[in-house]
Amino acid sequence: MRGITKQFPGVVANDRVDFEAAAGEVHALLGENGAGKSTLSNILTGLYRPDAGEIRLHGRQVEFHSPRDALEAGISMVHQHFRLVERFTVAENVALGDHGREGRSFRLRSRAIERRVADLAGRYGMAVDPRAHVWQLSVGEQQRVEILKALYRDARVLILDEPTAVLTPQEAEVLFGTLREMAADGRTIVFISHKLHEVKAVSDRVTVLRAARNVATVDAADATPRSLAELMVGRGLREGVRAEPREPGEVVLALEDVWADGDRGGAAVKGVTLQVRAGEIVAVAGVAGNGQRELAETIAGVRPATKGTVRVAGKAPRSGDPRAAIRAGVAYVPEDRLGTGLAPSVSIASNLALKSYREPPDSTGPLLRLRRIRDRALELINRYRIAAPGPQAPVRLLSGGNLQKVVLAREFSGKPKLLVAASPTRGLDVGAIESVHAYLNEAAGNGVGVLLLSEDLDEILTLANRIAVVYEGRIVGERPRAEANVEEIGLQMAGGEDPRRD
Repeated sequence: MRGITKQFPGVVANDRVDFEAAAGEVHALLGENGAGKSTLSNILTGLYRPDAGEIRLHGRQVEFHSPRDALEAGISMVHQHFRLVERFTVAENVALGDHGREGRSFRLRSRAIERRVADLAGRYGMAVDPRAHVWQLSVGEQQRVEILKALYRDARVLILDEPTAVLTPQEAEVLFGTLREMAADGRTIVFISHKLHEVKAVSDRVTVLRAARNVATVDAADATPRSLAELMVGRGLREGVRAEPREPGEVVLALEDVWADGDRGGAAVKGVTLQVRAGEIVAVAGVAGNGQRELAETIAGVRPATKGTVRVAGKAPRSGDPRAAIRAGVAYVPEDRLGTGLAPSVSIASNLALKSYREPPDSTGPLLRLRRIRDRALELINRYRIAAPGPQAPVRLLSGGNLQKVVLAREFSGKPKLLVAASPTRGLDVGAIESVHAYLNEAAGNGVGVLLLSEDLDEILTLANRIAVVYEGRIVGERPRAEANVEEIGLQMAGGEDPRRD
């Protein structure tokens, strides 16, 4: 890609960007949210057309007028926000649009498609039911479907956006081996990740974008995670936030034999008993699809418990009532920031006021104080460094990282007693991750109990005071951070026994 330029109203997304990746290499693409990575990838996959510049594929200049053109040229991408049809099954989504393979006989060969999808899922360690409907899947499972779509099409150029966000360390290593095998076969892998140690582990070269421009392309072997991070943000980084030893206070969350059903029917949360005290961060580690989404929703009142008790600060808010949970002091950062955390077509200011508009100072009786809501939005936009045209812009126009910042700004500003954060840094750049970690630690320091649900063991080991592991809806292990290590937790996340048990 040579001299790629792309502008949107008021924003230059790519500014004369050069990007080159060779056949047979894994090439990492790094940059902060809003640096231009997604736009560059969308141009390469035919979703956008560049205002200037050219694309050469296998030495030949090409122009893509649609995603179909790019797919037919052998380019496929796993997007950060998924391109899936919720009412279709996994197998139907994987085969959808692949006319070259399935043609008019798609319906007649549905069982064959399911078998091939199951084979691919088993081969690459991405457990997912080919007959399950997408609306029934967790965010992590949906990401696996997107990866399977690309593998099904045997792409020659494969772009992966945060592919390990929902994998255990062992599963990530399996994926890295798969990527190396694909590169050895002559494929080109473009690997977009904010986990810099992963970039070092799997990549041959690294291109860094900052403020819509290519600022460096370096050999991964010659770089360090810190040097890459500083290229991304354009400044030196302070030392990372670490879990602080604190004397925990009173119990702010008590789960007592909590059960809850999943969307597919049957129990997704099975007899969970857990406590979170004021001033501590308790992390729940688990691979996506093991009940952590349902657990978070049950605590936040979004999903009713079928059995057991959820107590917040000693009181049991009415089960399945989000407003009761909010009144009890529960703040909730859901894993699906755009579908659950925000109203996409509503303004940033209105999204920031979703939990406060019924009360002063955002309203007076039945009347909203729109100026106050707008001024507060401006304050939060500045405090949380949300890159946005203004408070009246619809949130759907924001990048993934800035969407998450809107959710965090709203939840953190509500003075909660308990903060339930589900994968709060998924898809964020290194600077934003640094900020979120600081906010979580600050909240705990101010006496808030924090329940962190995450698949990222680096994040868990960095922040948590205590760690619980969930597998198939049950807590299968719990220990203080000082007694935890990656191998033991990763084994339990995958369903293995705690090696310390007799």
